[in-house]
Amino acid sequence: MTAFQHQAGTAMECLSIPITLHKEPGLDGEGREVLRCGFKIGGGIDQDFRLSPYGYSDSGVYITEVVPSSPADKAGLRMHDKLLQCNGYDFTMVTHKKAVDYVKKHPVLNLLIARKGVTST
Repeated sequence: MTAFQHQAGTAMECLSIPITLHKEPGLDGEGREVLRCGFKIGGGIDQDFRLSPYGYSDSGVYITEVVPSSPADKAGLRMHDKLLQCNGYDFTMVTHKKAVDYVKKHPVLNLLIARKGVTST
């Protein structure tokens, strides 16, 4: 079973890649200072993965955009990476809103991701 055909709540075998991302200060649309990570996510257990424009095969949380030269880009995140954990918090059984809220509240993100095509030997 690959990480990209995973049923939420069941064990999975995959090679997880640790990534540490340090957010950088920036301004939001209203001129307020915020910490930026430079990526967007899609998915979650409350989303219908069959409606994803990217063809994901499960209800995981995926990186759907990485801004060039952003903290996410510098840390090595790639589009379509699957978030397994963030600061030890399980992202395999999380709603989209909970995932977004969790990512927003931490200045440093210690991520475990699965990447399609990367497997153990």
